Amino acid sequence: AKSYSNGVAMGGNLIAEDAQPISFIAWATKDPNSAPLQRLQIIKGWVDASGQSHEQVVDVAGDADNGAGVDPNNCQRVGRGEAQLCAVWQDPDFDPAVPAFYYARVIENPTCRWSTWDALRAGVEPRDDLPRTLQERSWSSPIWIIPGLKKNNLKKKQ
Repeated sequence: AKSYSNGVAMGGNLIAEDAQPISFIAWATKDPNSAPLQRLQIIKGWVDASGQSHEQVVDVAGDADNGAGVDPNNCQRVGRGEAQLCAVWQDPDFDPAVPAFYYARVIENPTCRWSTWDALRAGVEPRDDLPRTLQERSWSSPIWIIPGLKKNNLKKKQ
């Protein structure tokens, strides 16, 4: 209830009126027809005072070294993964004076690429010019940090 009443949903603007730290709640659930989840990330992007753009990727749940992989002989998944990942993350470097965006990204365990499946079914070697596996991913809409504006001023400008 607190998040819904005081928070900002994906795709929304967060008005940074003071130096209060901000927290993000991210939650991802496995597609029932796909691989288990490997990790959940928060991606932050910003432009510094000199105009240089930056991006930071933070793993907030799961494990990139979870031992997950694929048996190349039959495309069977090996290792472990999660049915869901959830985290609350607070940006330790948050600066309310800097325009920024944040979004969540979830990455599945590796799976065989469609071309690898086709090669196995046809009894031929997979193509050498394509990776044999891939990692599907999904991401949220960003939350935009708007510095130095009061809520009333923003409403008048829209």
